[in-house]
Amino acid sequence: MSARFAFGKNVKELRFLLSNAGEGSASLRNFLTKSYPVMKKANPETPILIREALDTEPRVWARFELGRETVAQLNGLNEKQIEEKVAGLVKNA
Repeated sequence: MSARFAFGKNVKELRFLLSNAGEGSASLRNFLTKSYPVMKKANPETPILIREALDTEPRVWARFELGRETVAQLNGLNEKQIEEKVAGLVKNA
């Protein structure tokens, strides 16, 4: 899993938004519990932010050079699909 989360140098920030208690964010909460340490170890200089808000749809943003941002919806995805979506987001920079 660590090779999938080795971000390119053009990734300046990765930001997750999720509900702290909502059912739609349960898979993302589990994914972050398992994967955050791996992502941070592979990318120690890149900020990885986790923001929780009540009744929020789970999403992930990647910020790249020159302020360009890309967002991906994670609602209804399982942990494996979230991993694939995040890996694709940081690779398609």
